[in-house]
Amino acid sequence: MLVDQVGQDPTFTATGAVSGDRVTVTVTGEVDMSTAPALFQAATPERITGATIDLRAVTFFDSAAIHTLIRLAEHYPGTLEVLPSERVRRVLDISGLGGQPWLRPA
Repeated sequence: MLVDQVGQDPTFTATGAVSGDRVTVTVTGEVDMSTAPALFQAATPERITGATIDLRAVTFFDSAAIHTLIRLAEHYPGTLEVLPSERVRRVLDISGLGGQPWLRPA
């Protein structure tokens, strides 16, 4: 099952693919206050207990995006995996979240 969330920014996409009880969301473009809700929605379909968020094609990541990752970590305790781009990794490191167990190497 695929779930597509496209925000107001035409360069942003968040596409979720569900397999079993896990969703993998591939995100492209800018994640900011206008697109972060679409990312959260794509990552939280019903009856899902784990998520992988692929941010390797993200070009901009702000505080709203950070807040969305924190919400997802709370929503999926112990089962969230985030694959960051180098830019996202830098933002998370600066914000003090670089050591989170859900964050994978860039």
